[in-house]
Formats: sequence, C-alpha cells, structure tokens
Amino acid sequence: MKRKIWITLGSVVGIFLIGLIVAGHYFYSQGVKRGTEIEIHKEATTVNAVASEGDQVLLAEAKAWYDEQNPELLETISFDSLRLKAKYIRNEQSTGKAVILAHGFRNTGDDMGKLANFYYQEGFDILLPDARGHGESEGNYIGYGWHERLDYLDWIQLLIKEHGATDIILHGNSMGAATVLMTSGENLPDAVKGIIADSGYSSVKAELQHQLKNIYHLPSFPLLNVTSVITNIKAGYTFEEASTVKQVKKNTRPLLIIHGDADDLVPTSMGHELYDAAGGEKELWIVPDAGHTKAFDNVTEEYEKRLKDFLDGIF
Repeated sequence: MKRKIWITLGSVVGIFLIGLIVAGHYFYSQGVKRGTEIEIHKEATTVNAVASEGDQVLLAEAKAWYDEQNPELLETISFDSLRLKAKYIRNEQSTGKAVILAHGFRNTGDDMGKLANFYYQEGFDILLPDARGHGESEGNYIGYGWHERLDYLDWIQLLIKEHGATDIILHGNSMGAATVLMTSGENLPDAVKGIIADSGYSSVKAELQHQLKNIYHLPSFPLLNVTSVITNIKAGYTFEEASTVKQVKKNTRPLLIIHGDADDLVPTSMGHELYDAAGGEKELWIVPDAGHTKAFDNVTEEYEKRLKDFLDGIF
C-alpha cells in the first residue's frame, strides 16, 4: 500500500514538474523569444481624445517629418557577436550634439521617430537603434535592457569615434527607458550628458510579476522562477539580475524620469521607485491621465517644453 502511495505521489510530482517546465518554455516564447506577437496591454486605436487639437497637430507634424527623412543605416557588432543596426539622421547644422532614442518592447527604432523632429530642431544628430531581437538587428531573444545596456555602450562609442559626437543624450520609452537607466549604471564616457526615461520599470522580475498577475491572473512563483532559469540557459541572463533600480543607483548624470499616472502596463509606482533610488541630479514628472508611454501623445507641447528645459539645464 505504501509503495503504491509513493508511486502515485511521485507520478503527481513528476507531472507537475513537467507541466511547470512546459509552462516556463511557453512564457519564455511569449515574453523573451524574438518575434512572438502578444497583446501586453489594451491600447485605444481611435483618435487621441485626451490631446488638445494643437497637440494633435504637433504630433502629426512630428510623425510626418520623420516619415520624410532618409536616414543612414549604421551597424555595430555586440559583445556577443550580433550585428546590430540603427538609423542615423545627421543634423545639417551638426554641432556635436547627438541623441540615442531607445524603443520599447517588440517595437523598432522607427517607433521613436515621433521624437526625432524635436531633437533635430534642437540641433541634435539622431540615432534610432533596433534593439537586439528587434527589427533589423540580429538576436533571438529580448534582453529587457540588461544586455542592451552593453549594446548602448557600443552605440555611444560609435557616435563619438565615427560621427564626432561630443554631447550625447539617452532617451528611452518603456523597455527603452529601462535600457537607458540600466546603461546609466555603467562607466559612461564624459560625452554622455543626460538621460531621459519615459515609463520605465524597476526591474525585469517586478515587471513580469505584474504582467503575470494582470494578463494571466497567475502568481509569479514558481512559474517566473522556472522561466528565469530557462532564460538564463537560452539568453544568458536571469530576471533577478536585470534590475533597473540597482543600476540607476550608480547614475551620475542629470536624469529626467517621466511616467503617466494611468499606466496599466508599468505601474506608476515604479516611476517613483526609480526616482527615489536614482543617483545624481534628478527630476520626476508624473503626467496626469497618461497611459503607458502616452505622455508625448497627450500633451505634446508640454512634453517638448519639459525636454527643452531639461536640455537647457545641461547645455
């Protein structure tokens, strides 16, 4: 009888572990593997009713300007031998100022194009990388900013050595915000003058915990732990080590953190957490009624003014 009980118990445990591993691989394919299209939050597809008519015109003009550009395609080779690509717009009146615009999860550099016109008018050259595992760049996985922070060190050096950049700003949205904040904790060259992070998460683990709860209504343990192990095997990093908060504590550059107070994808509390943890001069702007990365769309004129004030404080 006892033997049958132990056999049954062992079978149940075995089935549970197999199921857990299968589920871990599923969530790896959904959240980390390149190319899987998933709905991570609901987003209105109608006209932006929050924005004023003037802001809607400004946004439309910004997008139209970018669509008319003919950017140069740049390449760099990553620390793990991936060929990474970026679009580059050189300012006709270039003075050595450059901005790197970091896109979000499963987007491309083009998705940051709406910000390019503002920076161009401010005299910046503009670099719009496709992150590893996105767009034209190589890579079979998404690093959520952790490995991308090292890629950004390469992009920074490329701008300095090959394009004469002397004053560089890093500006990211969502995963791109986490990327530039994680980059802030590295040993940056003096040419990097400031960082802007819009809708960034406090850590990869915390963000995925939030998504498991909100989208799948599942607890994070043990599923997230198993997925993290699979990610470490396949992509070379764990969710636990990829901490934006730990990196931003080492920041020494002027920092502007932007977050909407109606963000359903990355909780607004993470913006406060990042601000509290950050080293260096820092500013926090919580934007009323703005969803995830929607501050620029909702209040385009004010957003640009905030950016200009931040930049004027640096240059």
